[in-house]
Amino acid sequence: MMWGWGSGWGWLGAFSMIVFWGGLIFLAVWAVRRLTGGQPEDTAEQILEERFARGEIDRDELESRRRVLHHA
Repeated sequence: MMWGWGSGWGWLGAFSMIVFWGGLIFLAVWAVRRLTGGQPEDTAEQILEERFARGEIDRDELESRRRVLHHA
């Protein structure tokens, strides 16, 4: 009788369980992100860049607001 080794899977069994549960968690997170849109909201700096590109603000205002964002 081989005490402590069970059916002989040992480390392979433990590793396969970690891979299985890790894969299951990954799939669950992926599915939730996919169903909820998954895209992060624009950052304040991206919005400033877009406003500058559209001509809504000039370079001085862009740089001024960037400084405020980075010091906030």
